[in-house]
Amino acid sequence: MTTGLWENWVLPGIWVTVQLTFYSAALATVVAFGVGMARTHRSKFVRFLAGFYTEIFRGTSALVLMFWLFFVVPPLFGWQFVPMYAAVLALGLSYGAYGAEVVRGALNSVTPAQREAGVALSFTPWQRMRLILLPQAVPEMIPPFNNLLIELLKGTAIVSLLGVGDVSFAAYLVRLATQESAQIYTISLLIYFVIAFVLTRGMRALEAKTKAGIGQKPEKGPGLMAKLGLRQQTELSDKPGGARI
Repeated sequence: MTTGLWENWVLPGIWVTVQLTFYSAALATVVAFGVGMARTHRSKFVRFLAGFYTEIFRGTSALVLMFWLFFVVPPLFGWQFVPMYAAVLALGLSYGAYGAEVVRGALNSVTPAQREAGVALSFTPWQRMRLILLPQAVPEMIPPFNNLLIELLKGTAIVSLLGVGDVSFAAYLVRLATQESAQIYTISLLIYFVIAFVLTRGMRALEAKTKAGIGQKPEKGPGLMAKLGLRQQTELSDKPGGARI
């Protein structure tokens, strides 16, 4: 692949993918916390609306929603979405619905005694949420949020169908220009992997920081070599006459 193709298509494609991931994740986070907290509200009507939103957007395709926003909305309202805005809305609203269930589950996992302590201290519902529930629930949200973030990163590839120059669209153009598929698509896989790896490390650091904020030590599993050694010992112990641990 020539330097010109790399500089003109691939590098701008990486930047577009990063932007899409960031903006969609920001929207999804706002939606997840808003809808997730609404699903634990005392009002049945508020819980119903939040649950209705969750079911609608979890049950629809982000790709079809993006097409709907880009092709159906303009004739209805007389204005046109920029392709990237349509993609950000579709991804943010869809993944926000999944994130809302993460928030709801994490909030409900806080022990009732903590809620009762807030009531005993005459805290308002918002004070209980901000000072008691969220500090304990947020560390539990981060691992599933990390999975959703990686899925969101990979989901940004759908924008190539609207002609947005992300990594996938850049790879398609390079393949057309060079007639070489193996090299460019291998590079594309590596690009997605590197971005996902950086995001994962950042989320793990955030998890450790939030746990430290409430006095919890981050969980540290055995290293790779220790895991491999344990696996080999287990396999030996399973064989007839093998060593037992």
